[in-house]
Amino acid sequence: MAVKHFNLPDPGEGLLEAEIVSWKVKVGDVVKVNDIVVEIETAKSLVELPAPYAGTVTAILVSEGDTVAVGTPIISVDDGLGGDVAPVAAPTTTVAGTFKTAASDDDEQIEAGKIGGAAPGGRVAVLVGYGPRVTEAKRRPRKSAGAGTSAAAAVAGAPVSEAVVTGKALAKPPVRKLAKDLGINLSQVIGSGEGGIVTRADVQAYVAGGGAEAANGAGSAAYTEPVFAATGERETRIPIKGVRKVTAQAMVASAFTAPHVTEFITVDVTRMMRLVDRLRTDREFMDVKVSPLLIVARALIIASGRNPGINASWDEGAQEIVVKSYVNLGIAAATPRGLMVPNIKDADQMSLRQLADAMANLVSTARAGKTQPAAMSGGTITITNVGVFGVDTGTPILNSGEAAILCFGAVRQVPWVVRGKIKPRWVTQLSLSFDHRLVDGDLGSRSLADVAAILHDPSQAFVWG
Repeated sequence: MAVKHFNLPDPGEGLLEAEIVSWKVKVGDVVKVNDIVVEIETAKSLVELPAPYAGTVTAILVSEGDTVAVGTPIISVDDGLGGDVAPVAAPTTTVAGTFKTAASDDDEQIEAGKIGGAAPGGRVAVLVGYGPRVTEAKRRPRKSAGAGTSAAAAVAGAPVSEAVVTGKALAKPPVRKLAKDLGINLSQVIGSGEGGIVTRADVQAYVAGGGAEAANGAGSAAYTEPVFAATGERETRIPIKGVRKVTAQAMVASAFTAPHVTEFITVDVTRMMRLVDRLRTDREFMDVKVSPLLIVARALIIASGRNPGINASWDEGAQEIVVKSYVNLGIAAATPRGLMVPNIKDADQMSLRQLADAMANLVSTARAGKTQPAAMSGGTITITNVGVFGVDTGTPILNSGEAAILCFGAVRQVPWVVRGKIKPRWVTQLSLSFDHRLVDGDLGSRSLADVAAILHDPSQAFVWG
């Protein structure tokens, strides 16, 4: 038997760690190269990882819900060719920003250090089968009970059952989702159901503190004692990780690096709404969703072409303003995993129908949590549509590395003066936030006015586009 171990790779986004969301295989399954074996959640997206080896799964080394460092062995496969079992380090999970080795003799914690370096053969370990990353990290002792060694025993060839190897608690998918949403490690919850299965009531009791300390041990790293407010109501604590963590870091960096300026304009978009109605009945657009956001996107693309400085970035290292001759249009999307801003590559080269298709695919993919890392990087200018929430306007923070972001508010029918008479008209508010280091008031104002002009009279796009 020749057992090979698949280490968690970096799927191309500078990944340091990822959460194991769901295993697609179990011990005993036969897999082929490139069969999907696991789904992980990175800081940017859900990613399905393919098997780098063909053979029989002999061990699942980390449990669903665990956060592990890049380079950590996560699954073992017997390729059936014979030979010795490949040595493997104990699985590594992260707790409160540190790396914890599951089977270390001294039970140390390793602070998150630099992970990188070339794999055997001089290649860089990226997605499949390139070998382990080189890790440099500082170590510091931690007082704790010794960690379990079932995973290490499994990869050493000892007959260990899947349940022991994975440490996976028994629970139905809705209960797992509830625990994940609450930031709870199910392995810390005592199941009261038949066969030890964890029920929804068990999770709720754990959150409420009912017997959790006695069952799991005082001071458990996975459990935080609920805090009572003055009213007697409990607080809910949600771990900051994944998309929320990266979004928070990016917003802070953007807000305190780029000097933001926001300008506003109110515009009569009655003609735009008529165009949207016509497109919805047009044969060319019958099978795609047409919304006012499509026209706004096209208007911003045209305005960016007329005012190139708005579609640019600031290079601090080179002390240069980088003006882009292409538009990678970001669309801010609210998803169950938090705010995401995937972008449409070369949106300026698309027809209106192609842009509609791209926007529909972008939003549906983001909400399904399937956005790939490449779609989350390289954006040049962004739209955020707060109007879908009935909000009139806002002062959005720039997407990091971009010069401007357009905020599109709710479209409302209001009394409006037209040629000296009050008439009901469709009206919206737009705001444009921009980086005042490279965009001055003149450029920002002209860009916003151009977008407004096209929304007021879409035929203007034929003149400028």
